[in-house]
Amino acid sequence: MVTRHPMEQRIPREGNGPATSLPLIPYESIQGGGRMEELAASLDEYDKLVIRMNTPRVVVDNAVCPTATLVKVDSAREHGILLEAVRVLADLDLAVRKAYISSDGRWFMNVFHVTDRCGRKLADRSLTSHLERSLCASRPGDDTQPPALLTEPAGLEVHGLTTLELAGADRPGLLSEVFAVLRDVECDVVAAKVWTHNGRVASLITVREGRPDSPTDADADATLRARRVEARLGNVLRGDHAVRGARNATAVASSSASAAHSDRRMHQLMFADRDYEQTTPGVSTPARSVVSVQNWVNRGYSIVNVECRDQPKLLFDVICTLTDMEYVVFHGIIDTDGDRARQEFYVRHLDGTPISSEAERQRVIQCLQAAIDRRACEGAMLELCTADRRGLLADVTQTFREHGLSVTRAEVTTKAGIAMDVFYVADTAGHAVDQRTVDAITERVGVESLKLSEERRPWCHQKWPTTEEDRVANGGGGVGLFYLGSIVKRNLYNLGLIRSCS
Repeated sequence: MVTRHPMEQRIPREGNGPATSLPLIPYESIQGGGRMEELAASLDEYDKLVIRMNTPRVVVDNAVCPTATLVKVDSAREHGILLEAVRVLADLDLAVRKAYISSDGRWFMNVFHVTDRCGRKLADRSLTSHLERSLCASRPGDDTQPPALLTEPAGLEVHGLTTLELAGADRPGLLSEVFAVLRDVECDVVAAKVWTHNGRVASLITVREGRPDSPTDADADATLRARRVEARLGNVLRGDHAVRGARNATAVASSSASAAHSDRRMHQLMFADRDYEQTTPGVSTPARSVVSVQNWVNRGYSIVNVECRDQPKLLFDVICTLTDMEYVVFHGIIDTDGDRARQEFYVRHLDGTPISSEAERQRVIQCLQAAIDRRACEGAMLELCTADRRGLLADVTQTFREHGLSVTRAEVTTKAGIAMDVFYVADTAGHAVDQRTVDAITERVGVESLKLSEERRPWCHQKWPTTEEDRVANGGGGVGLFYLGSIVKRNLYNLGLIRSCS
């Protein structure tokens, strides 16, 4: 008689119809052929079972909820597995309307209620299939992603590219100076992300150095060239400004092939630069979120509550910060109501202990608020779409600078020789840009190339119906201190593993 593993049972569905499941992927298909097949043959049955147990199981179900697609993820519990699941959803630009997290014991069970960018269920079967494959392929500690989810823009060759990591004090015109340096050293920018927050700036810039047939590139050592670029950018970042900025300004070059997930790396750069600290004593900037942390002494958990306006990738930003601060999320409930988001997590340190001091509690609050604020887009949104050329970004950002504007956020992509860039700009005091200035800039850059746009996220502003099952699952709504047994039962109920949560 063959004993089935608990995670191999079919998952019942809450509606009518047969249960659905995604079978476990055989070890051979995970690792590929050749030498790995020989290695698999040498493993005993227990080792093979462990490998199969650690492979996530994914079920994508469109029949249960009338307003969202359910994505259920089961796997052995590992540190970072929750972040990997959330990362895949974020990379596919899916909105998480609700989520239930439970990872008691050695098992991780999670269900996400997701929609597309426009607030609709996932009707595209190719998208749901891709979602299943991506979640199954994601493993903690492995930066390798499915081909469609590479951090490099589509159509780019990874070989021959270098990623520059920049962090330091922000100031008006800084981005213009950075791109001017890259133009001078004959580096073509093929992708870039720029975030600013609390007087700090962080950026990931992917460049292709010079031309393949350039005599300079043929004679110069690539490592020495990269070091010279680092030194010049470091001087630009330090400038003549604040002592803190001069001390922490960094510019590091690395191979694009080894680059980590870009959004997570941006959070890490700003966290390492301590952007969560107040730069001016006695002057505090109002946070966009309300974060509270309290300990549940009897159960040994720290309870983290987050309430704020819903925004893209909000769940990823929070989970990423908790994971990088070396906290483990054991339980969680995520809910959105209109444009408001509420999240509650039960966390411990990696060693199983809760938050132990008031200073640590305050630090968690500050870091989560900073992570949420970094994603917020301030200023007018300008979209640039034109043929790419060397020095294009230097010229555009110089135009912004000449008209008294600062870039608060930017995302640069290049595909098939076309630059598709997005800039958020404000004046040097952080105020909105007037229409006259926008008109002058678009005329200078090109009316057909640069346009003022407004980003719309319909799913952030819709009123979603709440069913009786949802009210039971959420315990009546709101953010509060839940009883642990009720959380586990609610999560198992929403995962479809029990018939009732009462």
